[in-house]
Amino acid sequence: MTTIRTMRAFRTLSLRSLPLIGSCTAALLVPLALPLGGAAQAADTAEGAAPRTAAATQSLSLAELTPLAGSTGDGDSAGETGDPVLPLAGQGLPATDTDPFTLLGVVWSDADEELHGTVEVRARSVETGDWSEWIELEANPEHAPDAESVAAEGRQLRGGTAPRWVGASDGVQARVAPEGEADAAALPEGLSLELVHPGETAADLLAPEPEAVPAAGDHVGPRPGIVIRSKWGADESLRESGFVYTDTVKTAFVHHTADTNNYSCSEAPAMIRAIYRYHVVSQGWRDVGYNFFVDRCGTIYEGRAGGVIEPVMGAHTAGFNHNSMGIAVIGSYGSTKPNQDITDAIGLLTAWKLGLFDVNPSGSANRTSQGGGKYAKGTTVRMNNISGHRDGFATECPGDQLYSALPSIRSLASKLQGR
Repeated sequence: MTTIRTMRAFRTLSLRSLPLIGSCTAALLVPLALPLGGAAQAADTAEGAAPRTAAATQSLSLAELTPLAGSTGDGDSAGETGDPVLPLAGQGLPATDTDPFTLLGVVWSDADEELHGTVEVRARSVETGDWSEWIELEANPEHAPDAESVAAEGRQLRGGTAPRWVGASDGVQARVAPEGEADAAALPEGLSLELVHPGETAADLLAPEPEAVPAAGDHVGPRPGIVIRSKWGADESLRESGFVYTDTVKTAFVHHTADTNNYSCSEAPAMIRAIYRYHVVSQGWRDVGYNFFVDRCGTIYEGRAGGVIEPVMGAHTAGFNHNSMGIAVIGSYGSTKPNQDITDAIGLLTAWKLGLFDVNPSGSANRTSQGGGKYAKGTTVRMNNISGHRDGFATECPGDQLYSALPSIRSLASKLQGR
């Protein structure tokens, strides 16, 4: 049963002493390092401090393309302005000066409509003035709230690509080409390029805070350090005020954000703020979709609000958002192997969170689809208790390399639970 409420009482439990497995476990239980510049920020940082620079979203409507005279339409040759030209068919935006932004994505009016085609963008660096190469955005609706929960809440969602972090930028260009021989009319209505600036906040101290732990079964892994929402600078006025809970957490779905791997870990809080703003402001979700984030340094962040110990319903694996949690690793892990900091962090997080609900990380359980994903509504599927996104949805997520690491993550999590 899914319930919506504004408060949930915590139950307390004194955790037993459990053996620490591996050096990363010990590292994650000590105070985390400050981000670059954190020492300078510490003196003027207070709980709930307002952003130093306000966050913002720019929405730029895409229009039917009018290629430059003499263009071949491949988008690679330069026109008279020196900018790459746009394709002959589809919708897009010519090279345009913008206010500063760091993350972008393309959205459209109907969340139930799929975009059949190719979405590409390029951004101009604030620092160098150079344009990036064309970046293809994933257009599949693989991260989304369940339709029934949305209908119950009366919200209007928009379809969208996966967001992409591009760093500090002040110019953008976009092109959306329909599949095959189709013309621009085959594309979804209301195409818009969303440019997100996450704001610069004084709340970026990466310091986990203790939290009450509920009663659970016999096997509970050690609680990891978790950067709570106030510490990564979440603007709580953006999200809906209530929380949605399910009965338990049976499955941990592992994701990647299909984003860049070339970021410093001090940028991770800003990246999460930008994803949060894209999900809520641009796509109409009640909150950020994932329950937790993990950066490439192994730092764990609280995602969707409602309490890290609680069975908060996320929007990460359509059809199986109920009784599950979504863990998103920031980056792309199709061809890049996740480092040990990442896999150890996922192992530690799942050992603890699944343990709160007496779930064995190396086990499996029957899950029944709520529809909208890989399986028709009512279909019962046997799933590993730590699964990849692709196990519940037709997607490449979390990437071949991260997916291949799941067996070792299950093993580590089981050891941390003392099994």
